[in-house]
Amino acid sequence: MKRIYSVLVENRSGVLSKVAGLFSRRNFNIDSLVVGETDDSAVSCMTIVSSGDTRTIEQIEKQLNKKLDVIKVNTFQEEESISRELMLVKVKYNKGNRKDIMEICKMMNMENQHAYVVDFSKSHMIIQVCDIPERTQLFLKLLQGISIVEVARTGTVALKKCCETK
Repeated sequence: MKRIYSVLVENRSGVLSKVAGLFSRRNFNIDSLVVGETDDSAVSCMTIVSSGDTRTIEQIEKQLNKKLDVIKVNTFQEEESISRELMLVKVKYNKGNRKDIMEICKMMNMENQHAYVVDFSKSHMIIQVCDIPERTQLFLKLLQGISIVEVARTGTVALKKCCETK
C-alpha cells in the first residue's frame, strides 16, 4: 500500500538528513522525496511517498510526528490527492523516428496532460512531461524504442484534494 506524507518542517540545515535517517534506521522505503519552501521561507514542505504494510505506514507517521523539526504531518492516499511529477527527457532523433516522438507527445496531450518539446538541436530534443507518476512512467515506456540519452525526474508533489462540494 502506498501513502503520501506531506510534512511541514522548519527550514533549517540538517532537517532533510534527520528525516531521511529516520527512514533508513527503521528500514522504511522512500519511493519519492521532494522538498521545497512554502509561502513562508521559515517552513519547508517535504512530500514523501512511501509504501509498506498497514503497520509500516502507521509507524512512519508516528515516527515523523516525534521529530522536533517537524511542524505538521498530513497523511493521505493517492486517490485523495492531486499529484504531479515533472520529467525532462533528452532523446536522440532522426528523420525516421522524429514523427514517432511527436506522435507520443501528441497522445500525452490528448488527455489534457502535458508533453512538450522544450529544446532541440539537429540531432537531439528535450521533452518536458508534467503528469501523474504513472503516466510519466508510461511516457518512458513508449519511448523505449527511441534512443533516450538522459532522464531527470523531480519526484512526486501532491496536495490533498479540496473537500468543498462544487
